[in-house]
Amino acid sequence: MGIQQRALMGGILVALMAPVAGTWLVLRGMTFFGDAFMHGVLPGIAAAVLFGFSPMLGAALAALVMVVGLEVVRRQTALREDAGIGLLFVGMLALGVVMVSKTPSYAGSITSILFGDALGITPQDLRTQAVIATLVIGLSIVLHRPLITMALHEGKAAALGMNPRLANGLLLAMIAMSVIGSYRTVGTLLVFGLMVGPAATASLFARSVRQMMVLAVTIALFSVVIGLVVSYHLSTAASATMGLVPVALFFILLTVQQIVVNVRRRGVAHA
Repeated sequence: MGIQQRALMGGILVALMAPVAGTWLVLRGMTFFGDAFMHGVLPGIAAAVLFGFSPMLGAALAALVMVVGLEVVRRQTALREDAGIGLLFVGMLALGVVMVSKTPSYAGSITSILFGDALGITPQDLRTQAVIATLVIGLSIVLHRPLITMALHEGKAAALGMNPRLANGLLLAMIAMSVIGSYRTVGTLLVFGLMVGPAATASLFARSVRQMMVLAVTIALFSVVIGLVVSYHLSTAASATMGLVPVALFFILLTVQQIVVNVRRRGVAHA
């Protein structure tokens, strides 16, 4: 399998898992938290690169630090939750860069972790991505009912005998796994484009959660293919181009939708 084929396969695997987690972030209004959380796992991945252990373990530990830190800020201060998220976002991102700066190949390592290296994906990376994608999709299926209930009314979830804290924890695990499975392809900074961009675009047209998730994955797959084609012909960064396409698509379709709505309103007004 050639470089371009591996890049395509890596992108497809990202497109299958990232929008699944992104759908729940959009539905629950947690996109800012999700963005900060994605950057928050950077020190864990950096530590894994620096000391040679599993990136999944490193990301899990960093995610735990993020969650504990947010809980401390929420309980011990009068600051709003978004202030704690912002502080941890900057702090964890800076810590990750500081840690990566200790590696011999600092520039290459930081670029690869932050922005990905779609053309440098190895067969082992693809196998790891496939396993993680399976876990993310499986977890989303298992958590479908509690996450829908929590998205509509978190208090009702507890009343129905569900465990919102456990569901939240598993959702964070799903996000962390999506980042770990995607950072080699699109990087920890750019994975947000393929995680939330397709889900946000799907929310403009979908009428159910299942429909939204399927549409989000379809949009992500389209974005990966178009991103790689554009990258090849224009000699742009493959990872960044794949991350840019779904965001651009959201604003294009939003504009078209608004134009159609305005035209219909004018038609009704003149009728």
